[in-house]
Amino acid sequence: MNQRVTARRRLLLASTIAGLLLAAPVSAQQPPASAPPAAAPPAASAPPAAAAPAATPAAPRSLVGTPLFGRPEGNEAAAKLAPVAAPPIPAAPDKLPTAKLKLPPGFNIEVYASGIPNARSLRLGTEGTLFVGNRFIGKVFAIVKKDGKTEMKTIAEGLHRPNGLAFHKGTLYVAELSKVWRFDNIEKNLDKPEKKLIYDNLPKDEPHGWKFIAVGPDEKLYVPVGQPGNNVLNDDAHGQIRRINLDGSGAEVIARGVRNTVGFDWHPVSKQLYFTDNGRDWMSEDVPNDELNRVTKVGEHFGSPYCYQGNLSDTEFGWGHACSEFTPPVALLGPHTAALGMRFYTGGQFPAKYKNGAFIARHGSWNRSKKLGGDVLFVTFNKNGTVKSMEPFMTGFLVDNKYIGRPVDIEQMKDGSLLISDDWNGAVYRISYGKAKVAGR
Repeated sequence: MNQRVTARRRLLLASTIAGLLLAAPVSAQQPPASAPPAAAPPAASAPPAAAAPAATPAAPRSLVGTPLFGRPEGNEAAAKLAPVAAPPIPAAPDKLPTAKLKLPPGFNIEVYASGIPNARSLRLGTEGTLFVGNRFIGKVFAIVKKDGKTEMKTIAEGLHRPNGLAFHKGTLYVAELSKVWRFDNIEKNLDKPEKKLIYDNLPKDEPHGWKFIAVGPDEKLYVPVGQPGNNVLNDDAHGQIRRINLDGSGAEVIARGVRNTVGFDWHPVSKQLYFTDNGRDWMSEDVPNDELNRVTKVGEHFGSPYCYQGNLSDTEFGWGHACSEFTPPVALLGPHTAALGMRFYTGGQFPAKYKNGAFIARHGSWNRSKKLGGDVLFVTFNKNGTVKSMEPFMTGFLVDNKYIGRPVDIEQMKDGSLLISDDWNGAVYRISYGKAKVAGR
């Protein structure tokens, strides 16, 4: 038993370190939890002007494909920054930070499930099964609650970065680095799942290669392809969001100029697609901001790598381009805070102000001396689809410039409560309003 535990720890540690070295990071913002973020600028007007910092000698080309490529040489502060590796094994239930996490009055937090290695993307099945993807473990998990007990099943393994999950009409879709699989009638076959390859025309680049996927109101599967590096003048196969039919046919690009989106959802009323996008690294500690973008027509270009945050010309590739050529963000989410999963709230359990607003998980920065993020924001919208306000909803993951947890994805349960994944601790939390209830009921 001890040998198996030791071997597992070594495997998880090796996978985590390898993933951090191979994959380019994501980025996003937050002011301190005591000061709510400022209201975001509407899409119709450009964000406040920002000047790009002077170019700095960059890291050697030998670092291409790693998060450190582009780090300025000879800068003592920058030299201390590197991706923050999560603990190699999930936290024990009694070590989870729920008592330190803060929510608005009337909200409750409890542990829905724990012991899930690198818990990231969340999808809830029709019968209540919670599916959990990850970047480093190569497995997809199913969390089943029955008779007061929680069971974790492995429904797929041997996959490469199976971060992306979607559930639609009984079928689970799983996106790994370069392939998309489907598991039909999955909740009836958790012990004997069968997968079918539906799409493999995806690049194999490790940087920003992990996927977030979802089925849209048009009954199509949306699959992003990030830039193949920190800041890259990429080809036509990268920096975009595609959509395909549910059998893998009919692929088309619906948005370009997307550096790396790891979260999107459709507005419940307008049905327009909103997505988080992570700004580039190593321009400076304070710019560019991560973005919340809105797709209003097929083929829109959102700027990357020529322009970031709607008004900031890139120091490498911005020459000859004006930011006015591209669609500006509807909100700025802050510099290097890794805005990831987002969901519009359609439930009835929370107070009325939350209806049709969006929750955004900010994983937290790594390439800032003073880290930002480590929280969940709540965003409200005007009738025309622009952003009305932003405010902290769930805070406390970042303490004394160190992480005690990192939120990744958000999923709404049938009763209107929310599930939030934490890949740092390997856990999923349930957020409810009113008198505390037993998780999952």
